[in-house]
Amino acid sequence: MKTIGFIDYYLDEWHANNYPEMIRELSNGELAVTHAYGKIDSPLPGGMTTDQWCEKYGITRCLTIEELIEKSDYLLVLSPDNCEMHEELCQLPLRSGKRTYVDKTFAPDKETALRLFALADEHGTPCYSTSALRFAEEYQDVDPAQVAAVNCWGPNGFETYSIHQLEPLMMLMKAEPDRVMWLDGERWMTLAIHFRDGRSATVSCFGTGSPFVTNIAGKTQSRMVEVKSDYFRAFLRELCRFYQTGEVRVPHEDTVSIMAVRAAGQRAQKTPGVWVEV
Repeated sequence: MKTIGFIDYYLDEWHANNYPEMIRELSNGELAVTHAYGKIDSPLPGGMTTDQWCEKYGITRCLTIEELIEKSDYLLVLSPDNCEMHEELCQLPLRSGKRTYVDKTFAPDKETALRLFALADEHGTPCYSTSALRFAEEYQDVDPAQVAAVNCWGPNGFETYSIHQLEPLMMLMKAEPDRVMWLDGERWMTLAIHFRDGRSATVSCFGTGSPFVTNIAGKTQSRMVEVKSDYFRAFLRELCRFYQTGEVRVPHEDTVSIMAVRAAGQRAQKTPGVWVEV
C-alpha cells in the first residue's frame, strides 16, 4: 500500500472529507490517505478543528508540511475554495519530487500558475490540477477538431465554480484565448471568450442553480450535452492512476490557459460589456 498526505488550508471541507474513502475504494486498497496537515482550523461555523477532523477520519495529523512529506509516498494539496493559498502550500510539495496533485482551482492567475509549474519542473516533481468535469463521460467522444463554438452553463458563482465550465470548454476548443467580455444580471452572469483563431465560446453561471450543460456547435452538426455521469468518480480513478503510474494526463499548458481566462474574467467583471485582454 502506498500512502498519500493531505495538505490543506483547513481540512473540514467537502473534498478532504470525501477523498479518503473514495481513493481507498477506487484504488482497490492500493492507496490510502494516512497523514494530513491543516494550516488553520476550519473558520466556518460549526467546522471541526484539525485534531477533530483527523480523529474522525482516522488520519494522523502532521504539525508541519516537512513532516508530512517525509511520511507520505504521494502528496495532495487541497484548499479547493481558496486557490490564493496554493502558492504558499505548494512550495515544499513541488520541491519534493513526489507525485503531487493540486486541487482545483490551481491558481488565481496565469503568472502564479507559471511560477508553480516552473518550480515543479525545476525539481522534477510530477504534478497537475484539474476540474473533475474534464473526465465526465459525456465529453470523451467529442472530437475537438470538429468543434466550432461552445456554450456552457453551470451553477453558482464565477470565482469558485467557473473552473468546472472552463476546464471542458478549453479542452474542447484547443485554442489560445485573447479576450473576454463580462455580461451580468440578477444572480447570473455570462463570460464571452474570443480566441485568436476567430472562434468564440461562452460560460454562464446561474446563482439559482443549473445542471452542467454544454452546447457544442460542430462544423457539420451541433449537439447538446448535459453531464449526468458520475464525473467525480471518473476524476478520482484518474487521480489514482496518476499516483500509481506517474502519468500526467492534463497538460500544464491547458491549466495555465484556463487560469488566464478565469483571471481575465474577474478583471472584466469590473467593466461589463467591454472586451478585456487575456
